[in-house]
Amino acid sequence: MKRDDLHFEAGIPSLNLKDFTAGNASEQERFVAQLGAAYEGIGFAAISGHGISDALIAELYKEAEAFFQLPSETKMRHAKPESRHQRGYVRMGVEHAKDSDAADLKEFWQVGQPAPPADAAPDEFPENVAVGELPRFSAIAEEAFVALENLGQTMLRAIARHLQLNETYFQPWVQGGTSILRAIHYPPITREPDSAVRSGQHEDINLITLLVGASAAGLQVLDHDGNWVDVTALPEHIVVNVGDMLQRLTNHKLKSTTHRVVNPPRELWGTSRYSMPFFCHPRPDMPLDALPNCVAAGESPREPGITAGAYLTQRLIEIGLLEGK
Repeated sequence: MKRDDLHFEAGIPSLNLKDFTAGNASEQERFVAQLGAAYEGIGFAAISGHGISDALIAELYKEAEAFFQLPSETKMRHAKPESRHQRGYVRMGVEHAKDSDAADLKEFWQVGQPAPPADAAPDEFPENVAVGELPRFSAIAEEAFVALENLGQTMLRAIARHLQLNETYFQPWVQGGTSILRAIHYPPITREPDSAVRSGQHEDINLITLLVGASAAGLQVLDHDGNWVDVTALPEHIVVNVGDMLQRLTNHKLKSTTHRVVNPPRELWGTSRYSMPFFCHPRPDMPLDALPNCVAAGESPREPGITAGAYLTQRLIEIGLLEGK
């Protein structure tokens, strides 16, 4: 399928998931082909017809904004650095892009599996953090986590079909995986910034990322010609992109594309920006060795084999959320 066969909206290919979940055989095959073309091209797609309720998203944003408006000392009581910063509050200045010393201009809140697998290692599935000041926050975040994990499974079914795998290939790995729902707050800019970006250019670590809207523009994706493309998703869209784990697994057939969040125009410096990415991770023991059907005959995989857990640890060190050993 060619680029000209894709429908572009918000700067990236846009597709309706209902073509896959409720369409006939030909509509399903067209969706799979279009999604594959988008992910082999720019690595991003805007997905409508996803079934996540507007009310759920609106309440999640409302609760997150209320949390970030709490006093700093209150928020810090909910920081859990011992969880490898994978749960609770993470203050400004902790995370940075890989290969960058400049901290991102953001604070965030992280939620993981509400019901980890029975055999889960405690250090890989730390408990979620309750916020006594906002009792509804934890409940709505976990509700959103479950809905987004289910949506991620649906997207991965389509991806598996594109890769000529069994449609349920990813299901046992992702169900009960180490996925993370992150609520991000980019505070108002109060002085001349050191950089033009709020979040440095990077690629995501995980299999796929589901971005549930954003309160303002700013997301940019780097295309193959080296140009930054603005992505402003419409209200009905969830932006879903390929992460490094899926890129490794497919021997770079599917692209984990560099992206960033830039500062707003000066006249909007006094405004906050919020976003809600869901990072879809598999279980730590999933092998990320290149799929045999993604490696050409006579060639070697582009990257060595590694488990998802070992790769996550490596990347958390690189972005400053975990101290190296």
